[in-house]
Formats: sequence, C-alpha cells, structure tokens
Amino acid sequence: MQLSVVIPLLNEEDSLKELHDWIVSVMQSNHFLYEILFIDDGSTDNSWQIISELSATNSNVKGIRFFKNFGKSQALHAGFKAVTGDVVITMDADLQDSPEEIPALFKLITEEGYDLISGWKKKRYDSVLAKNIPSKFFNWAARKTSGVKLHDFNCGLKAYKLDVVKNIKVSGEMHRYIPVLAKNEGFTKIGEQIVQHQARKYGKTKFGIERFINGFLDLITIWFVSKFGKRPMHFFGALGVLMFFIGFSFAIYLGIDKVFINPMGRLITDRPQFYISLTAMVLGTQLFLTGFLGEILIRSRPNETRYTISDKVNL
Repeated sequence: MQLSVVIPLLNEEDSLKELHDWIVSVMQSNHFLYEILFIDDGSTDNSWQIISELSATNSNVKGIRFFKNFGKSQALHAGFKAVTGDVVITMDADLQDSPEEIPALFKLITEEGYDLISGWKKKRYDSVLAKNIPSKFFNWAARKTSGVKLHDFNCGLKAYKLDVVKNIKVSGEMHRYIPVLAKNEGFTKIGEQIVQHQARKYGKTKFGIERFINGFLDLITIWFVSKFGKRPMHFFGALGVLMFFIGFSFAIYLGIDKVFINPMGRLITDRPQFYISLTAMVLGTQLFLTGFLGEILIRSRPNETRYTISDKVNL
C-alpha cells in the first residue's frame, strides 16, 4: 500500500461522493496503490450510508463510524491506528482541500525524505475576521512557542510517513498542533508546501468562536507538554522549592528579628511577613507535591482513547 488517505468528517453528505470520485481519479492517473479511510465523527445526516455505498462499489474505501461526535483529534487518532500505507495523507471532507495536491506531497515524503509535510493555504477563501486573522495569530504564537517554522499549522491537508502517525498520540483538540507532536517524538524533518484552498461548496463550517478559545488553551498546553510533559517535577518542583525558600527566608528573618534585634516588639503573628512566609511555604509544598504526583501519573497511566466506534466497513 503506497497511500492512505484519512478523511475525518461530520455531516458532509453532499460532498462525499464528489470527493471520492476526485480522489480516485487522481489515484488512477498516478497509478497509486491506495486506500481511502473515512472517519464519520458521529454524523446525523446520511454520511455513513454514503460511505457504506462507496465501500460496496470500491474495495479501496474503508470507514469507521463513531457513536457520537468526539472531535477531529479522536477521528484522526482512530484513522492513524487503522492505516497501512507508506505515506498517509489527511484532508478535510468539505472539498476545500484539493486531491490534486496529493502526488506532490507523496513525492516530498518518498523522494525528499521528509517525515511530515504540512499544507500552507497561502491564499484563503475564509472570512477575514472569523478565520484569517485569528489563524495568523495562532500560527505566529505556535511558531514562537514550538520552534516549528510553519505558516499554517491547522491546514487539514498534510502528508506523513507511516512511522509518524503510528508514534504520535492525538488527543483532546491537539490536531491543530500535530507537527509539534511529531517534533516532540523525534521527527524533525518537517516541511511545508503551498496548496490550493477552495471555497466551501456545500454546507457551512462546523467551527465557531469557541474554536479560537480552545486553540489558545491548546497552545498553552502544547507548550507545557513540549517543555515539561515528561518531567513535570522540573517545573512544579523547581517552582515549589523557590516558593518554599522565599517563605522559609521570611521565617528566618522574623525569628532573628524577634530574638536578637527587637525582642520587645510586636508578636510575630501580628506582622504581615508572617503570613507571607506561611503562604509561600504552603504553596511551595503543594507545588512540589504536584510535581511529584505528576511524575507518578505519567509513569502509571495507561494510554486513553476518547471515542467509541459503532460500526466499520471493509476493515
């Protein structure tokens, strides 16, 4: 199997057959051995029925259906577990990603030796205020915090070596930052390819304003995980020791002042430094214990998947 095309979707019944025919045309003209894997993320329309019909007429089409909507990250995770192609392509089901880009992406992985190629929608047909400006901000922030120099982290059109998708864990809503996850796993040859972006032909976008709030929170998470995900004690422990040292220093100062400098002065408990010392030492102890518990959890917690598959075809 040369190519696996993974397509997560939610209520895209109008575009599925057209997208399938377009992909098949590209595959046949380039003589690729391929599979198309549709991940139905809890659609409430006829998307699964169409996927089943496509699979019945084309043995290269496979499908996974979730009981309910779990999110794009979980859909991609399920697809990555199932694929077998040497090169894995991800793309959206709304026809905004062009299958004509697949041969060029395939060559960059197989001939240029890239681990991951991310599409860059340099010219977009989305709303400027709703998507373009927020996307530019998040892409800038992601570049600064991760060190991965890409213009468009959230582009759905990407190409991967099979080893990459088998070794990254996409959870929560981290699909926006898959290149960062790949880098964290040691896949450092990450490139970018300008791809064509097309206006949505059917339906409407599934993302609202919460997408950008979640994106900002995910960015903080991915920064922390990149830095301290496998060594939480280095963050919480160091901060805890610092806070405890500050509190302990105030306590030593109060003790010396009361015993040697001003024994007839105010009671220690009447002085604000006492409460600063107490608060800092309590916080320091809690932060240190947080780091310690984090170290235990990352060594004992099993891998989690947050989706439930209700049906499969051709798998």
